[in-house]
Amino acid sequence: MKLATLDNGNAGHPAVLTSDNEFLDLSASGFAAHVPAEVSDILGSADALAGVQTALDHLDTMSDDARQALRQSGSLIPFGEADLLAPVPRPNLILSVGLNYHRHLAEMAGTPAPKFPSAFMKTGVSLTGSGKPIVVPPQCPDMIDYEAEFCFVFGRTCHNASEAEAMDYVAGYTIANDVSARDWVSDVFTVKEPFPAILAWERNIMGKLFPTFTPCGPVITTKDEIDNPHDLLLEMQLNGETMQSTRTDDLIFNIPQIVSYFSKWYRFEPGDIVTTGTPAGVGAGRKPQIFMKPGDRAEVSLEGVGVLSNPVIAG
Repeated sequence: MKLATLDNGNAGHPAVLTSDNEFLDLSASGFAAHVPAEVSDILGSADALAGVQTALDHLDTMSDDARQALRQSGSLIPFGEADLLAPVPRPNLILSVGLNYHRHLAEMAGTPAPKFPSAFMKTGVSLTGSGKPIVVPPQCPDMIDYEAEFCFVFGRTCHNASEAEAMDYVAGYTIANDVSARDWVSDVFTVKEPFPAILAWERNIMGKLFPTFTPCGPVITTKDEIDNPHDLLLEMQLNGETMQSTRTDDLIFNIPQIVSYFSKWYRFEPGDIVTTGTPAGVGAGRKPQIFMKPGDRAEVSLEGVGVLSNPVIAG
């Protein structure tokens, strides 16, 4: 199933995508008793997931008139008309893995593959939903880059897991755009001393933490619907032109390796999101470089999940 969070101006309502490409608001009358109020709580409970399926089954038995009444009440919404938050609007943790596609490292000045997975945390305020704008900061408007990212989402508390059991903790998959202000990236490739290099990397990472710089969604596809997450087509289009197109088999570190490595330190909770890195084709790696600007539209697609679409506007 495909789960989402509808933006109702407050905490958001959990929703599920129907076979007719409509979102069923799971907080609607007649459905709310079956499921929790947060997608993160749904992901973490087999009973809650069964409740969502019960809601879908109930919808299938409804008459056309009853379905139309749901549409008129705003409880059944066509996909293209839905106002969405990120599928999990308030995760405890957003962990972004970097340096994780072979061909991306090759385009970034021949960056060598790391010995261990590398990652950084993103801020909650950077998270936004499909359809919401990416806001260009006025203090650094000229080098706003896109980074298409395949993500996985936890469904259980996970700490110190082995690679063999890692997938048991994964609930499903979604999409992110790790938007990056590249104003500070050049120092990463020029400094030579260890401590200046650490500071250069830190400043580069801070260019990824602005509000709206982590669009995510539109849905989480539960893992039972995707046979092999390590062979999915991930693409990024800017104004309809394909900028990135890679299958996830180009990952340097796969999901079990990522989970096992980082769970040695982190305790992941249901709804926590891990972005797994971006493939080749980023704007900063092109000659000439290509950056996003107000008026653009960024669209990231992932096989089995859908399309994350965001307009770019001036801040």
